[in-house]
Amino acid sequence: MALRLESPLFRQHLADLLARQSFDAVHIEGIEMAPYIDVLEAALPRPLIIFDNFNCEYLLQKRAFLTDLRHPRRWHGAVYSFIQWQRLRRYEADLCRRADHVIAVSEADAEALRQLVPGLNPTVIPNGVDVSAYDPRTPPAPGMQDGALVFTGKMDFRPNVDAMVWFAEEVLPRVRQQAPHAHLWIVGQRPHPRLAPLRNDPAVTLTGYVEDTRPYIAGATVYIAPLRIGGGTRLKLLEAMAMEKAIVATRLGAEGYEVRDGGELLLADDAEAFAAAVLSLLADAERRAALGRAARRFVESRYDWRVLAPRIERLYEQAPQETPRGCS
Repeated sequence: MALRLESPLFRQHLADLLARQSFDAVHIEGIEMAPYIDVLEAALPRPLIIFDNFNCEYLLQKRAFLTDLRHPRRWHGAVYSFIQWQRLRRYEADLCRRADHVIAVSEADAEALRQLVPGLNPTVIPNGVDVSAYDPRTPPAPGMQDGALVFTGKMDFRPNVDAMVWFAEEVLPRVRQQAPHAHLWIVGQRPHPRLAPLRNDPAVTLTGYVEDTRPYIAGATVYIAPLRIGGGTRLKLLEAMAMEKAIVATRLGAEGYEVRDGGELLLADDAEAFAAAVLSLLADAERRAALGRAARRFVESRYDWRVLAPRIERLYEQAPQETPRGCS
């Protein structure tokens, strides 16, 4: 995972830039950029190195392993995830020791990293959104009607694929027994082959790549986040909350956000409870509106970039002229 975007050209450009110019701090964005940490360590003077761990990757693979292990047809995936889990534990621990500061997106992720590296003190700075860019008055995408159940995300990403297969097979039939007009919209690029059978279901639309997800979120009667695998926090949830959508999520799907069940959204983990939560919102427009308003207030107060950016800037301001090695 760390090497999938490896670029010798980028490595050389980075080394050349650091040779020409010194920097007080360098911010590593995610595990894909972490392989270049050795270039930063070799720079003179060495900059303050900040590693922003978007997802606790070893935890994501651990959860994928435990999920796939319950399904014999997916044991090949479980084997893959087990190997990745063990490799990522070692890799992420090494990164945390080499960086001067580590950013985690949630307290749950920070605790998982502390388990990897005793004594580590990650700075928790959540993912955020530009709330002003998500207008609840955005017109819906063409063809969307009352009863639209919407999920957005990269559809070749394993947690998203698992979520949609589970929802389509276990939850949607329960919903449509009482709400035949309910229609599932799966919005995102590169749908995985596991989703191909859903194209034959008249109650499901797979859009593939779209220029802008906001009209689809705007068209949602209920936004769903039925994730059963994953780590970090889900930006999709913030986007839907910023657009004042009524949301049903699993507890894992809402992990890392201090939301209240029945306050900013509804939480449900098994198929029966998830279907019941969706049905309750489909039948109650007033409650949908109230949840949506509470959700937007929640995002505005905690996850707008205007709130979060100053916290990142304070990390940058800790950069001394000469930075000692070590991890804090």
